Amino acid sequence: MRHDGRRPDELRALDVLPDFLEQPHGSVLWSQGKTRVLCTATVEDDIPRWLRGKGRGWMTAEYSMLPASTGDRTQRGVTRGRPDGRTVEIQRLIGRALRAVCDFEALGERTLWLDCDVLQADGGTRCAAITGAYVAAYRALDRMGLSKALPASVAAVSVGVVEGGAVLDLDYPEDSQADTDMNVVMTADGRLVEVQATAERHPFTRVELDELLDLAAGGIEQLAAAQRIAADAPRR
Repeated sequence: MRHDGRRPDELRALDVLPDFLEQPHGSVLWSQGKTRVLCTATVEDDIPRWLRGKGRGWMTAEYSMLPASTGDRTQRGVTRGRPDGRTVEIQRLIGRALRAVCDFEALGERTLWLDCDVLQADGGTRCAAITGAYVAAYRALDRMGLSKALPASVAAVSVGVVEGGAVLDLDYPEDSQADTDMNVVMTADGRLVEVQATAERHPFTRVELDELLDLAAGGIEQLAAAQRIAADAPRR
């Protein structure tokens, strides 16, 4: 049993609220345990200059954490004069994940902007951002009659080795003491988009890697089911 009573293969409780905001074309408040991420999607009738005239669109993401989302206040990027390296790395990851399942010809010469803002962090923020961003993106495109531009779904989940055992969906206490920490981005039909794995203390074996990937696949299946319900929910 884990410190919060979950089984090793059990996700944290999900609370998914589509159309959390009125103004964006698509939005969702994705809560996974105590981690809460507000994801919005906006369709813009413009594309980067290097894509013009090619009949294809583009998708890009931005990510941020509210100053007190971890408890201790941190300065905003605008105050520091630049975003920190972690923020840049995560927003690139979100963009790569969603672009992997986007049909840019079906999108046409438009840009889909994804904005993911962490309201409260308790581990797994990048995974929650990717999973929620898909819902926001789908609802934005569907609203514009462009749902064919997202023919597949993508989600992400963390797995790791904690106290010698493989566990799914690490919260902060587990993440901070994990021997192995891994983030897995995967489509609903089981194809891998990205795997980020680090041996925090001891190297892990190929057998342990396969066990973690199998554990992640089960989590992605559950997340994809929650995404489908939220993506198809009636509009408010």
